[in-house]
Amino acid sequence: MPAIIEVKYFNSFILRKTVSSSGAPVWNGCNGTQYPIGSSPTPADPASSKNWSVEEARIRGGYNNTTAGYGVKAYLVEEEPNSSNRINSMIYSGIFNSRTGINNTNVFSIGEDIVKSVDPANGSIQKLYAEDTNLIIFQENKVSRALIDKDAIYSAEGNATVTTGPNVIGQVQAFGGEYGISRNPESFAVYGYRKYFTDKDRNAVLRLSNDGITEISNYGMSDYFRDNLSTLDNNQGLTGKAQGMWDIYNKNYTLSLQPVGSGSYDTLSFDEGPKGWTSFYSYKPTMGTSLKNNFYTFHNGAIYRHYDASVKRNEFYGVIKDSSVKFVFNPNVSMSKVFKTINYEGSNGWEVNSFESDFTGIGSPITRASNTQDSTTLVYSYNQGSYDNYGNEYPATLIPPINYAGFVRKENKYAANLINNSPAAAGEISWGAAMTGIKGYFATVTVSTDNVTDYGGAKELFAVSSDYVESSY
Repeated sequence: MPAIIEVKYFNSFILRKTVSSSGAPVWNGCNGTQYPIGSSPTPADPASSKNWSVEEARIRGGYNNTTAGYGVKAYLVEEEPNSSNRINSMIYSGIFNSRTGINNTNVFSIGEDIVKSVDPANGSIQKLYAEDTNLIIFQENKVSRALIDKDAIYSAEGNATVTTGPNVIGQVQAFGGEYGISRNPESFAVYGYRKYFTDKDRNAVLRLSNDGITEISNYGMSDYFRDNLSTLDNNQGLTGKAQGMWDIYNKNYTLSLQPVGSGSYDTLSFDEGPKGWTSFYSYKPTMGTSLKNNFYTFHNGAIYRHYDASVKRNEFYGVIKDSSVKFVFNPNVSMSKVFKTINYEGSNGWEVNSFESDFTGIGSPITRASNTQDSTTLVYSYNQGSYDNYGNEYPATLIPPINYAGFVRKENKYAANLINNSPAAAGEISWGAAMTGIKGYFATVTVSTDNVTDYGGAKELFAVSSDYVESSY
């Protein structure tokens, strides 16, 4: 049932709602057609049928109650009625006094200089972050620091001394480097004194800390971010998303690149320990945050807690996928080799999805036309490739002796022979399964978890190696 709220007194109030020419509602009577006080729109005027205005001057808003005169009204003549959008300026209000309870946060004094601007050549202000007594300002093409309630006095040698100043927003000091946050304030994440963000205009992922701005995308991933950050936006001016999050559980900066108008995405993480990008993930978050040692992400209006022991490994938003590791074998760079075997140290449940050599031939290095490549068949995991002489295969009950079509255990390692699965190349006498191993200068290998061995359980992988012999030198 409705509630009755008693108020001490009021003099008058005015409510207006108008509709702009585009049909959007505008409150406070700022735009559109206004009607005199006490009147209503004409029903025959469909374009203005949603406009209305009300003024109440009664002591209590009730029928036939005592009224108070409108009294003297003050009007403000605005010489410049057009609104202005100052994309490079900041404005501050009054303060909230917790001791007296006086709240002036909604007061913006026109008699005081309460506006602080930064260089418009560096683009619009995209994000502000308060840190201690400093205000970090992220523009499209620059990152600066504004002093709060203090000023910096510089000596002849260029050394700065911080003193108390009369201005709320004091001097603005730019950080070194021509970097900004572009138009992706959502990429910002913070932990301690480290701030992470992206600058897609320069194809860079950055960290701001006590030592200044560092381009962490150069830690082994410069080519990747060069190719992917530049494709976030489309040619129609629509902006893609670079969602940044701090994973408090693993102490990682997690970044999800989501190009506009595309269902594709990449979610990856940066670890300060090895100072590198350690993993790609299969989930696409709307946003993410950390709270009390837990990492949460949002997807389709629901919140998910990561690293939950009750959920299977690699299960994100109800979908489980395999883990995979891709790496390169390249010993003795100038030697043409034959890779004969592959073995790994780790837990049961890993399979080899691909083992491919480099391309050979005289074709284009881009199109690979007329070039050839050696590759192997799928190498099954220890359990996946097990079978007996009676036609039973894992996970069926096997009757000894048990045979293995993939990895076998040797000296506490899992090892397998490499079976060539390549078509004949020009000049080859033997090819495919008729020959042993994979020929090439180097090999690109992808291993992943299988779908039969403790599916969704923990899998460990410590090292992978290959036995090879010289083909030619």
